[in-house]
Amino acid sequence: MIVTVSANTSIDHILFVPEFKLDATIRATRLSISVGGKAIDASWILGEMGLPSLSLGFAAGYEGQVCRQLLEAKGVTTDYVEVEGSSRRNIVIMSEAEGEQTSVTYSTLIVKPEHVPMLRERYIKALDESPEVVVLGGTLPSGMEPSFYEDFIGLAKARHIPVIFDGSEPFLSAGLKGHPDYVKPNQDEISQFAGRRIHTVDEAYAVGREIYERYGTCPIITLGSEGGLAVLPDRAYRVPPIRLEKVLNVAGAGDAVLAGLAASIARGEPIEEGIRLGFAAATAVVLMPGTAECRKEDIDRFLQEVELIPYQPA
Repeated sequence: MIVTVSANTSIDHILFVPEFKLDATIRATRLSISVGGKAIDASWILGEMGLPSLSLGFAAGYEGQVCRQLLEAKGVTTDYVEVEGSSRRNIVIMSEAEGEQTSVTYSTLIVKPEHVPMLRERYIKALDESPEVVVLGGTLPSGMEPSFYEDFIGLAKARHIPVIFDGSEPFLSAGLKGHPDYVKPNQDEISQFAGRRIHTVDEAYAVGREIYERYGTCPIITLGSEGGLAVLPDRAYRVPPIRLEKVLNVAGAGDAVLAGLAASIARGEPIEEGIRLGFAAATAVVLMPGTAECRKEDIDRFLQEVELIPYQPA
């Protein structure tokens, strides 16, 4: 079993418009509704791969119901603590003219202090079933402390369950204190952690190696159009991007790497297989209009094209 934890459940409404303009009425040409959130996206993609998972977290309101329904239709088991407010709705505007996107989001999930122990209890129950791997990540609703991640990662590590984590600051630093096995920052997130803009692969490697030496955590870093970089205990790999004629939506591509890593760990495969699968899934995601949407046949096709090139810093 694979367990994913998403405190901040959300739904993405992706609107495709011919051109984005301020102070104007814009008529969308297409609407796509998808689940949103790092670990939720991982569950969604695992479902497309044919691998079941258990998605834990907080949910509320109509958006929370839609999130459950979408995930369960993919074969994901959901067990959410019902809280107040509403699960977050993200509005993503995709400009077809510029090929760029703008996201508008607002925190609407209300988690009270008494709700966190309820989720913790359900999480411990899931851990007692000895899952093969746990995936955690994403932002936290207002009122929750970043230490949530250190606690939840530590609970799994105490049971010798592998953990994959993904988050931006301040959650990234807090989660690393729990010593997850793998962390998957993107270029912006690793720059936040480093306190300076990371521009090159060599710079990303230096920060990734620092993370491993300090926390014993292996970073799998996504670098957008530059592909990716995996920093492992005694080796590193450069992952060149697969060239595509057209990219529709990059949202959820990094979360596909979480799914690939989790799938291979659950199967007992070498982590290199998880890296390949993750970047194949990430490539499949950018072909689709919805967040984290992908097709298994595309994942299988791109899997043959993913390269892992041994990397040596300059």
